[in-house]
Amino acid sequence: MVVLSKIYTRTGDGGQTALGDGTRVSKTNLRVEAYGTVDEANAAFGLARLHAGGDLARQIERIQNDLFDLGADLCRPDIDKDAEADYPPLRMAPEQTARLEAEIDAMNERLETLRSFILPGGSALAAHLHLCRTVTRRAERRVQALAGEDAMNPAALTYLNRLSDWCFCAARIANDDGRSDILWTPGANR
Repeated sequence: MVVLSKIYTRTGDGGQTALGDGTRVSKTNLRVEAYGTVDEANAAFGLARLHAGGDLARQIERIQNDLFDLGADLCRPDIDKDAEADYPPLRMAPEQTARLEAEIDAMNERLETLRSFILPGGSALAAHLHLCRTVTRRAERRVQALAGEDAMNPAALTYLNRLSDWCFCAARIANDDGRSDILWTPGANR
């Protein structure tokens, strides 16, 4: 269990922070950038959830919990040393991505096939979900960059890739099952 009795510690005042294994690194470290962007995505989902109801609100809440799991996974380096750890680190599991895929499939059954790109927007919920999608894509790029330098859990990248797809479908659902999507008009302002 996490216990936060004091919010500020002053240990980061010099521009360093601690990873999950206690290693001190710069706050500009690629790993910190990766899990920080995942945290930013989680905050965007919090805004989206303000506009959601029913099943979609519950799905977003599950995603927010998954994103905390992902942050915990990313903040713990040395995945190849997990077996040696005093306690097993929290790592993303393929089942989390499988759940997203099932939800995407269910949403997609309600949607007409797209014949044009759509502009981010429509309802407030759809606009927020498109923001979630773009921040999630940025998080994916940060995690991919980290994967190029350090061993990591491949389930983390798969999850982020699928999550941005989930956001796209959910935004269309939020736009009256795609009927209120705003279609891109190529060259409209030439």
